[in-house]
Amino acid sequence: MRTTRVTVAALAAAAALTLTACGGETAKSSSVKQISGQAKAGAATVLDRPFSKPDLVLTDTTGKPWNLREQTKGKPTLIYFGYTNCPDVCPLTMSNIAVAKKALPKADQEKLQVVFVTTDPERDTPESLGAWLRSQDTAFTGLTGDFATIQAAARSLGIGIEAAKKEANGDVVSMHGAQVIAFSPKTDEGYVLYGESTSVEDYTKDLPKIVKGENP
Repeated sequence: MRTTRVTVAALAAAAALTLTACGGETAKSSSVKQISGQAKAGAATVLDRPFSKPDLVLTDTTGKPWNLREQTKGKPTLIYFGYTNCPDVCPLTMSNIAVAKKALPKADQEKLQVVFVTTDPERDTPESLGAWLRSQDTAFTGLTGDFATIQAAARSLGIGIEAAKKEANGDVVSMHGAQVIAFSPKTDEGYVLYGESTSVEDYTKDLPKIVKGENP
C-alpha cells in the first residue's frame, strides 16, 4: 500500500496540536511534542519515532493505584484522553473501539488493553468513570487523578489537554486532543496514531495487526 510522508507541520496541525472541545470549537496548544510519520490510505498514521509509554501511576475505577507501564507491559494497548461528560467525540471513539474489539477472536480480545484517561478528574471520580466505561466495555480501564500529572503524560504523547472550564452558558468543557495512540506488545512503544474521524471499520481492520504489534 502506498504511504505518504507527513511533515510535522501537516500532521501537527491536523492532530497533535489541535484540541477538541467536545460539542464546541477547537483551539491550539503549543506545549506538546511534535509528531511525524507515514499516513496510509486508511486511518492509521505509523509514527517515524514511536513514543515511550508514560511513567504514569493514577487511580483506577476501583480506587486503587494503577501503574500504566507495569500493567500494560507486553500487551497491545490503546490509550485515549477524554472525559465522561463529553457529548460527542469521547463516547463515539470509545464505542467505535468497543465494537471493533468484539470482532476479534476471544483470545485477542483478552490481550487488548484499552485505557481511558480522564481530562476532567474533578468530575470524573473512580465511581462515575467506572459506570461510564462499563456501558462501553466492562474490560476497559479508566484512570483518574491529579490533572497536572495527566496533562504531562498526554503532552509526552503529543496530545494537548487543558483544565476543564465553565463556559458562559454554564457548560463545563474540557479541551483535549482526540487522538488514540496504539502501543506495541513487542516494544511497549506508541507507534500508531488514530484521529477522531477513525471509524469502526478502520479499527476493525487494524486491531488484528495492533494485537500482534504489526504495522496496520
